[in-house]
Amino acid sequence: MKPTRVRILDAAHQLMRTVGLARTTTKEIARTAGCSEAALYKHFASKEELFVHVLQERLPRLGVLLADSVAEPDGRGVAETLAEIAREAVAFYESSFPIAASLFSDPALLRRHGEEMTRLNAGPHVPLDALTAYLAGRRAAGRIRADADPAAAAALFLGACFQRAFLHAFAGDRPPAGSAAQPLDEFAAALARTLLDGVG
Repeated sequence: MKPTRVRILDAAHQLMRTVGLARTTTKEIARTAGCSEAALYKHFASKEELFVHVLQERLPRLGVLLADSVAEPDGRGVAETLAEIAREAVAFYESSFPIAASLFSDPALLRRHGEEMTRLNAGPHVPLDALTAYLAGRRAAGRIRADADPAAAAALFLGACFQRAFLHAFAGDRPPAGSAAQPLDEFAAALARTLLDGVG
């Protein structure tokens, strides 16, 4: 049998993906994991903390990729790194839509969730801040223009990734239409090139 923590994360991911974060309770997570709620709270202090761990450990590893890119640029070209970040960001956003969308139907719950994310130093700003730091580092290294705005470039870049993920989520089982039908690798490479045309 899997360790309790792993079973809890698996159950949380399954429930958050199928019924949404707003309707997922720690009681239901514990039941699905085959443990008590008390056992769940031995591993995770709150549902929000559990949510953060689901994002970090069960979804595409956008945060890890960005952190690694900022901490230790590996000598690859900026375009190649950005294309990889775009692929991972789209996959991350596509995976997180079904989990987080239900929060937006309940303003009070969304506010409480946002406050807890702030307390945990987590939330949707984290990838944006990390990509801004990566681009600022590339600017300092002379790899992009000295007058480039890393924050604006990061917002444009991740916004495009988010929009593609949204269009795919909206399409559901239907094939995406228009530019959203472009294969992910082509989209990622084109997005990286387009950004670098502006800041390179």
